[in-house]
Order: sequence, then C-alpha cells, then structure tokens
Amino acid sequence: MGQAAPLGEDFAFFRPHQFLAREGEPPDGLFHLQEGWACRYRLLGDGRRQITAVYLPGDFCEPYWILGRLPSQPVVALTNVRAARMPCRLPTGAMTDGQKRLWRSLGESCERQASWLVTLGRKTALERLAHLLLELFERMRRAGLAYGQQCALPLTQMDIADLTGLTPVHVNRTLQSMRARGLVELQAKWLRIPDMQALRETAVLTPNEVLA
Repeated sequence: MGQAAPLGEDFAFFRPHQFLAREGEPPDGLFHLQEGWACRYRLLGDGRRQITAVYLPGDFCEPYWILGRLPSQPVVALTNVRAARMPCRLPTGAMTDGQKRLWRSLGESCERQASWLVTLGRKTALERLAHLLLELFERMRRAGLAYGQQCALPLTQMDIADLTGLTPVHVNRTLQSMRARGLVELQAKWLRIPDMQALRETAVLTPNEVLA
C-alpha cells in the first residue's frame, strides 16, 4: 500500500486497498472523488472491522479535514479511485463553486452519520440493508451514475457486513430474503431496485428523510 500516484498537478490515483489517509497522520490533501469508491473504517483490537463511511464519486474525503483535524480513522480505496486533490485549509474571501460544494458535503455527511446512529442502534438486519442500499443508490443517482433503477455496487458481502454491523452469513441470508420478496436485484456487482417506495418502507424511513 504505497503513496498516491499523481495523475496531474491536482489529481491523485489510488489502487484498491491503498490508503487515501492513515489514522493520526496529516493527509496529502482533501480528496474530491471523480471515479471509484473508498471507505473509512475502525479496526478493533481483535481484528473486527467497522466501516463508518463510504465515499462515492462526487463525495469529498474527508470534509472535516479542512478544519485542521487529523484523520481519526484510516481511509482506503475499495476500487480504483481517481480524485481531485485540494489543500486542507479554510477558504478565504468569496467561495468558489467547489468550496460551496465542499461545505454542503460537510453538512450532508453529518446528517448521514446521525441517520446511521439510529439505523445501527435500533433497526433490524432487513431495515439496515434496505437503508444502506437506498442510500448508495440515491448518492450514485445524484452523481449521475444511476441508470433508471440501477447502479453499480462494487461492495462485497464482507464490506456490507462491516458497514451494517452484521455477520457475512446474516447479510447473505437477508439479501436472499430481499431478492425473494422482489425488493432488490443484485447481479455482477450491479444493484437494481424495482420498487423504490417498497424499499423505503422496508427501511422505515420518514417521508421527508433524505438519503443522498
């Protein structure tokens, strides 16, 4: 897991399993993902991993670094990643469009984390997976990477387990149940949601709850 390979003055490329940032070390910059997926995680002493955030194309990684804080958790690429690199400093003067998107992303990131506290603390396995798949689809749709009712889903069942606090066996059984009920279709790392409203109801979302 080496350093980022620069594509140009303001871009960086990461291979799968390569670190975008390491815990407690100053990051090379603030990354605006253009292509690929990455995640932030916490590794417990016994080897268990909890994924605490997933970054998709269009996301900033990690917005709070601009406040001068060191990464409290490592960030690693899940797929090949191409990202625009920005300096980790607060903007001065009039904000550019990119800086406005950054601050909007910071607020949305906080809202997602608050929503996931409820999901991990109170929801069933079925409700957790419904919430996760809906959120990922909506974020891909907003990035212009959803096609009708489907989008790419490069996560493994182990990744999904580490995101939702479930075992891989439980994830597998729950996904099979969701397929049998016609809630989702998963094939060749693609997700299709035949009935968005049915999946929202399964996730126990409020009518105005925004996932993206």
